Amino acid sequence: MVLCWGGQFFTGWRTLNSELLENGKPALNLVSYLSSGHFIQATFENWESEFLQMMLYILLTVSLRQKGSSESKSLEGKEDVDRDPAAHRDAPWPVKKGGFVLMIYQNSLSIAFFILFVISFILHFYGSLKEFNSEQLMKDKPLLPWEAYIQSSRFWFESLQNWQSEFLAVASIVILSIWLRQKGSPESKPVDMPHQENP
Repeated sequence: MVLCWGGQFFTGWRTLNSELLENGKPALNLVSYLSSGHFIQATFENWESEFLQMMLYILLTVSLRQKGSSESKSLEGKEDVDRDPAAHRDAPWPVKKGGFVLMIYQNSLSIAFFILFVISFILHFYGSLKEFNSEQLMKDKPLLPWEAYIQSSRFWFESLQNWQSEFLAVASIVILSIWLRQKGSPESKPVDMPHQENP
């Protein structure tokens, strides 16, 4: 992740500087690029869709089932993850505390992904608006306030193109794991398991 992010940073920096020079504007140094809308938008546009994907994946797998998929819980009966938590000596402190704290804790994974999604969404919006207004300045056009930009097709195009690809990835693993196998992977059923069985 860090290597790819570094590669994104340097290639994005070179891409933006190439565009700036073509428009007769001064190039940005590395530090200035780090706070540019170009870098912020590109980073958080992707992170936003990842966190949305994981949050929905966690929430949907609580109640939805896919016959034969290694990503699905069994079609019948309850599983270990469905049982009510019991306080014991080694249990996490929210389980021992109970009440509202336990209610939050037993949903804390999806809540954390939701918070990460919202933060990424806001930062993506901020970076996208900053980048759009930088482009407007280069073209000697008026800047757009955030209230107008959030209604623009450009911002939603950036978000929706990533969201649909994440949903496609999840659907692909759920469906393909019915028939295809990868020996040794916990994301796959055992190689000799019948297609219509859930692990």
